[in-house]
Amino acid sequence: MIRTCLKPLSFLPAVFMMCLIFGFSAQDAQASGQLSNQVTVKLVEACESVFAKGWSDLQIFEYALMLEHAVRKTAHMAEYFLLAVTVALPLYGYRLRGWRLILATTIFCTAFACLDEYHQSFVPGRFPSLRDVCIDSAGSLAGVCVTRFLCFLRERAHFCPLSQKTSPPG
Repeated sequence: MIRTCLKPLSFLPAVFMMCLIFGFSAQDAQASGQLSNQVTVKLVEACESVFAKGWSDLQIFEYALMLEHAVRKTAHMAEYFLLAVTVALPLYGYRLRGWRLILATTIFCTAFACLDEYHQSFVPGRFPSLRDVCIDSAGSLAGVCVTRFLCFLRERAHFCPLSQKTSPPG
């Protein structure tokens, strides 16, 4: 009884991801660009620190400019990867399995990506992009496939509980 009442709450992480994605899309072009630039600079600084290259601030800034587009698109994929995971796990809990799980999750996430791009058409300086929908869909497909694979492994795993271990004869 309690399990049945709490089961719908398993979709809360998906709702959280959808709100997060919506929030990022609601940023105007300037705020979005600044955030992307800050993240990319931090990423380049971290690489410089790890590999001890001794790059100047100007070099770090130049590398960040070169990588910013790739970081933005990777962020798109990562957001929708996580959205797919947070959608697929509850659906799996509702006994949706196999290709139906993959199809339902991918369709849902792609539809949300389309709505998200449409939403961006109302944000100053932002424009809808079919390319971004394709990138988002690829992230969603990857997320649901990884989730499906891990659930498959979990189903097939045979673990012997510690309490059932046999003690050595003696």
